[in-house]
Amino acid sequence: MFSNSFPDRDTMAELLARMLWEIKAVHFRPEEPYKLASGMASPVYIDCRKLLSYPRIRSAVMDFAAATLLRDAGFEQFDVIAGGETAGIPFAALLADRLGLPMIYVRKKPKGHGRNAQIEGVMPEGARVLVIEDLTTAGGSMFTFIDAIREAGGVVEHGMALFYYGIFAEAGARFANGKVKLHHVSTWRSVLAVARAQKLFDEGTLASVEAFLNAPLLWSADHGGVSALPTS
Repeated sequence: MFSNSFPDRDTMAELLARMLWEIKAVHFRPEEPYKLASGMASPVYIDCRKLLSYPRIRSAVMDFAAATLLRDAGFEQFDVIAGGETAGIPFAALLADRLGLPMIYVRKKPKGHGRNAQIEGVMPEGARVLVIEDLTTAGGSMFTFIDAIREAGGVVEHGMALFYYGIFAEAGARFANGKVKLHHVSTWRSVLAVARAQKLFDEGTLASVEAFLNAPLLWSADHGGVSALPTS
């Protein structure tokens, strides 16, 4: 179970950013951009799954997640914690344990045999479900899971991303239109601030990353990627 500790939001954001740098889960590479699944060219890359391999770090991060939810959503607002296939599943289990709640997981699509289930575990009709993912960019994958839970009779009004890109206007509109409040611990802005404070890169690299964060699709188009995100 969690301890009732509520660090300052900025402190949690900075500490998670420092942890991500410490375990080499984030990368800056503007000279050879990463190509994301959306087709976007990006000078930054993150792998939040690495958090699971560091027990002290993952424990602190789940404390941060619990503190964020309890402070911003409330103490008795959820009946079930849901993880999305696949990266959200272990974090859902960890958070459910922290909050003393049942846990389910949601497939991207029904498995196609047996019960053809998309949701695994017990979710009572009308259960208030929190969906957690390791990260979200514009919210598309999270709403795949939210829509499945709603269709099965669950109520979803909150989502949790340990790491939120925080740079796409489309994301804010998607969550607002979907009537879901997104909670998160850290963003690329915090990661950049730590990189700058610790002088991890030359100023040219830092400036290029900042330009991407300020106008990601323009930066993408200028570096061989798409100039618009998929609408689905």
